[in-house]
Amino acid sequence: MSTNIIAIDGPAGSGKSTVARALADTLGWSFLDTGAMYRAVTCEAMYQGVDMKDDDALGTLASQVQIVTLPRVSVNGRDVQDQLRSDEVNTAVSLVAANPKVRAAMVDRQREFAAIQESGTVVEGRDITTVVFPNATLKVFLTASLEERSRRRDDESEHSVARRDHADYSRLVSPLRQADDALILDTTGRSIEEVVGEIIQCLKNIDSK
Repeated sequence: MSTNIIAIDGPAGSGKSTVARALADTLGWSFLDTGAMYRAVTCEAMYQGVDMKDDDALGTLASQVQIVTLPRVSVNGRDVQDQLRSDEVNTAVSLVAANPKVRAAMVDRQREFAAIQESGTVVEGRDITTVVFPNATLKVFLTASLEERSRRRDDESEHSVARRDHADYSRLVSPLRQADDALILDTTGRSIEEVVGEIIQCLKNIDSK
């Protein structure tokens, strides 16, 4: 088991998933997209007809579902990859992610995943550096302009992205925020390789100390 963890946070469309995947591939580490986990729970709640405002029902569902994130996202053996970015999920996922019982269930799973990896883990999400892995080897906060982030989300409207920004930053449980000791990178106009290279250089600097 390894305690090597690179935790990456940032708002929607900042490049977290793309950068985290590329970084994990470069390092030969495992990768975990925690946002996909919340979207998977949302898909299953919609599939089962669970009331998104029923905290107890959502919490029970989150604690019981089987979620696989690679190579495609599935819930209880049902492939939901193509549903994750639908308008319905985009609208509902903020409610699900703000549910404290859902977050508790997901955080437990995220920590369990990292604990059994032999090399290291690159984890990305909204509360990874501040809540899930506050003692991560390296913490990174990615950001980008609203226009750029909207374009990256398959031209999701700036209004929709801004709405989810507000939900992420203002929720009572595990809000999105920059960890004080995080490496802050603005990815606007930058290549994946450039961002990954800067993160790896920062990791090397830590290892050399």
